[in-house]
Amino acid sequence: MKKKIFHNWGLKLGSLVLAFVLWLLVIQIGDPKETEVFRNIQVKLINTELLDQQNKVYEVLDNTDKVSVTVRAPQSVINSLTSSDIVAEADMSKLTEINTIVISFNVLNADVDSVRGNPDAIRLNVEERRSKWINVRYNITGEVAEGYVLTSVRPELTRIQITGPKSQVDQVSYAGVELDVSGAVTDITANVETMLCDAEGNVQDLANVVKTSDYVKMDAEVLAAKDVPVEFDISGEPADGYLVTGTVDVDPGTIKAAGRTYTLNNLSAISIPGEDLDITGASENVIKTINIKKYLPSGVTLADSSFDGNVTVTIHIEPEVETVLNVPASSVSLINIPEGFYAEFAETEEYLELRVSGLEEVVSALQADTIRGTIDLAAWMEEENMEKISARTHYIPVTFMLPDGVTVKEKIILPVIITKLEGV
Repeated sequence: MKKKIFHNWGLKLGSLVLAFVLWLLVIQIGDPKETEVFRNIQVKLINTELLDQQNKVYEVLDNTDKVSVTVRAPQSVINSLTSSDIVAEADMSKLTEINTIVISFNVLNADVDSVRGNPDAIRLNVEERRSKWINVRYNITGEVAEGYVLTSVRPELTRIQITGPKSQVDQVSYAGVELDVSGAVTDITANVETMLCDAEGNVQDLANVVKTSDYVKMDAEVLAAKDVPVEFDISGEPADGYLVTGTVDVDPGTIKAAGRTYTLNNLSAISIPGEDLDITGASENVIKTINIKKYLPSGVTLADSSFDGNVTVTIHIEPEVETVLNVPASSVSLINIPEGFYAEFAETEEYLELRVSGLEEVVSALQADTIRGTIDLAAWMEEENMEKISARTHYIPVTFMLPDGVTVKEKIILPVIITKLEGV
């Protein structure tokens, strides 16, 4: 029996090897080996908390966390694989001194011949983590509708905190927000994105810097606007021998007011009361600065935020000037003579000395021969409570027609002869 087993053993061994080779050939022909490349496989970083514990942050350089993975395996295996079966991991605990980590590759639930990746290591920039508070600055773009004005802008937040790599955080000076008010006729409320800006106002694209708020709520008040004149009253009298010229300068004389339309429709002027413009005892120009804000009606504000509301009022005061005018007596006439009576002047001087006073500009322009005077008998009788006039000589004051601001210092009284008409 033993002799039979080992008889022609070489031939038998060769047959066995040949059978194995034939089996392999059958397998290869039926399920050949193939190589497949899976692209854009995301590398998973593990143990990142180790950097957190050191108060450090990292940034992946040159997209080295996206790799191409080459897998060699039988065709049947390759055909069953998808990108989700490919695992690429980088262990932060294996970070080298040059901030690289070798990537490990694996295929889930499959027996493969080989798996390799390109690149085979992830490169990082590792920095100290830094946080700081920055101010929120807003910028307005566009213009509100004609006849309206933007009176106030209020951001809900005035500061936010940012955190990230020190080199990037140090680039940031403030958080900028932009609010577009183009064509607005009503108040605006909007959530506006915060943009990280450097000291020159350039927006910085810093993906690794985290903000405590990506958006800031902005409230903008838009009101109707209207130009309104400034009016005033004057109280008191200047010192003896001085007069108010009547010229009052108001700077500015018109202000732009803002408010709801129904409120502005009822507003025709802003009035400064006389108690604020008291000229008692003044012997020169009175100049006063009044803040108009306190006289704005409820619901009305100043449309120009740069205007502080101060209005300068200048009341012009000049010395009183006296002069004597020789007015022809013939310039005085008698009017409203009672019925049944005749009136005429008694013989008097050819010229009447009329003493008047007023402002230099007005008094100097007076011409004696153009001045007219009257004696109104009816008005005089009423003043004297006289129901009937007697026929005799009466002494009656003359009323002269003079420009405004000219005062007669001494009355001129003329004798008037009243005669009763016969047959009346």
